[in-house]
Amino acid sequence: MRTLSIAKRVGKELLRDKRTLALVFLAPILVLFLMKLVFSVNSSTDVKIATVNVSSSLVKTIDKTKHVSTKAYSTKAKAKKSLSDKKVDAIIDYKDSDFYVTYANTDASKTSATKMALKSSIIVNTTNKLKDTLQKIQSQMPNAPQTKQHKVKIHNKYLYGDSNTNFFDKIVPILMGFFVFFFVFLISGMALLNERTSGTLNRLLATPVKRSEIVFGYMLSYGVLAIVQTLIVVLFTIWALKVEVVGNILYVILINFVLALVALAFGILMSTFAKSEFQMMQFIPLIIVPQIFFSGIIPLDTMANGVKVISYILPLKYAGDALTGIVMSGDGFVKIVPSILILLIFLVVLTLLNIIGLKKYRKV
Repeated sequence: MRTLSIAKRVGKELLRDKRTLALVFLAPILVLFLMKLVFSVNSSTDVKIATVNVSSSLVKTIDKTKHVSTKAYSTKAKAKKSLSDKKVDAIIDYKDSDFYVTYANTDASKTSATKMALKSSIIVNTTNKLKDTLQKIQSQMPNAPQTKQHKVKIHNKYLYGDSNTNFFDKIVPILMGFFVFFFVFLISGMALLNERTSGTLNRLLATPVKRSEIVFGYMLSYGVLAIVQTLIVVLFTIWALKVEVVGNILYVILINFVLALVALAFGILMSTFAKSEFQMMQFIPLIIVPQIFFSGIIPLDTMANGVKVISYILPLKYAGDALTGIVMSGDGFVKIVPSILILLIFLVVLTLLNIIGLKKYRKV
């Protein structure tokens, strides 16, 4: 089969190119490690807290905290539903004179802000109550002894991670997808461009081989490379960087593999428009940089609606949403199916464009 023969030839050339293999396999894990060191910090953002059985005075005090808002729920079950649906970031439940707090913990900065808001509000409320009590006692009995206050306990629970979870843990699912996308896009685009500039592609097109067979041959060969790269990036992230994955690891690998195929088709397509490796590099600001901005690393809900629309035409947005849901919320296959289908649509469209694009290089 011609497609298989092309795939074998491309695969042999890849194995001979040690620098390319190092770029694909070692560069992503090195950059991920460096980013863990850089982004292991917290940042402030808007926080929504669900409250159950919490006094109105304490709720008012919490609401006075900057970037923090509360919403009262009649039952713990309703509050948990909102937490599961990502409508709130934490639940504060007051029971038996103690506070039981459940954090989504998908954003360490929000968890930290909730803790700070609750602790400071309890101190303020306790101080105000103590002042009121002392004033009443002193007005009635000037020489009366001070009353002992009950020490309030806060019980913390995390849906994802623990108290050490930081900003890097929030963005790492998206970073996994980004590095898979970036390096596959770059290597595949450069490879086909080199085939074209060296004359190999022209000689191949002079034979009876079909354009579709050339495209599928390249995708098969680089698809194997993408599988290995995906496994290395995912396993390194989980076991070396110790990132917790709530959902199924196989789903993480699946999403990254489909994204790698999209990046492969994207890279091949862009190479048909470039006349040199330098021109291929010039596509990075146009193709790669927007993927970073609209992938979810920068919260999309903080952007204007007109700008947010751009994210819906970028594949990394859907991969980032699916990976974040699997890693942090334990999303099952049913929830990630829409993202997979959209990525497959990208793949089919780009593959067809690649087949059409090769037509201009075939000399009749």
